[in-house]
Amino acid sequence: MATTDTSTPRLVLVTGPSGAGRSTTIKVLEDLGFETIDNLPLGLVERLFSGARPDRPLALGLDARNRDFTPQALLDLLRALDAHDPELLYLDCSREILQRRYSETRRRHPMAPEESAIVGIDREKELLVPVKDRADTLIDTSELTVHTLRDALTAQFKPAGSALLAVTVMSFSYKRGLPQGVDIVQDCRFLNNPYWVPELRGLSGRDSAVANHIENDDRFEPFFERLCDMVRFLLPEYRREGKAHLSIGLGCTGGQHRSVFVTEKLAEALAQDGWRVSIRHRELDRREGEGVTGSGNAESGVAKA
Repeated sequence: MATTDTSTPRLVLVTGPSGAGRSTTIKVLEDLGFETIDNLPLGLVERLFSGARPDRPLALGLDARNRDFTPQALLDLLRALDAHDPELLYLDCSREILQRRYSETRRRHPMAPEESAIVGIDREKELLVPVKDRADTLIDTSELTVHTLRDALTAQFKPAGSALLAVTVMSFSYKRGLPQGVDIVQDCRFLNNPYWVPELRGLSGRDSAVANHIENDDRFEPFFERLCDMVRFLLPEYRREGKAHLSIGLGCTGGQHRSVFVTEKLAEALAQDGWRVSIRHRELDRREGEGVTGSGNAESGVAKA
């Protein structure tokens, strides 16, 4: 994996299947201070370094549709740029989500203009397998909104020393599987489930009645104290090792009550300790169509939409 030399401006090559979010990523990196160029033919990349040395990070968007693009040509380019310590960022996405995105925009897939979009999606994903295998950073955008993608990119590519370790605390449902890229997972399903109380079933872990129900479980307080102790021990150690972002996932059966409440409470405790914290509720985001996430201030705070 490529390493970041602080004496050399960062060089990030961004690619992935069409519809996975490359254009959005390029815009986010530009906001983070990168010089950005999108849709650059591979044959022109080395010329960028023939003149004056770049004075700020550089991000290049590489599209598999360009006429001189082949996986081998990209791998050869990475070797040719070895002196600049290039990082390959690969944006992936499930074929089902890509198909939905093409259906919503009513666009033809560039690799199957006369066929169905799924044919082009499969063709492109197969083409890019060697590139995906070589990636230094892989971000699956299948479940990400524009806002949560921005958070993931900010955590990974913000300039060194610009902020404290960023922490994301997120709730999720085990029915829909583990979240992508989560570092620490804690199961909350042993706590009393508000779902079985009719007047609480339609509420979420953000509601005080649900919070009271969970806190009245005799197991909650010792569990939460131990959870906080563990996280408070780990965060300084991860920061000491140079980690820029830590994601903590808290799961329950439906991702609506217990995991949401514990997520809110843990994020609040960490923010009071001075950590930069953002919150994401995966299932509530999906149901409500809103991004419950964001970036905290430079020092501390829980960020929510």
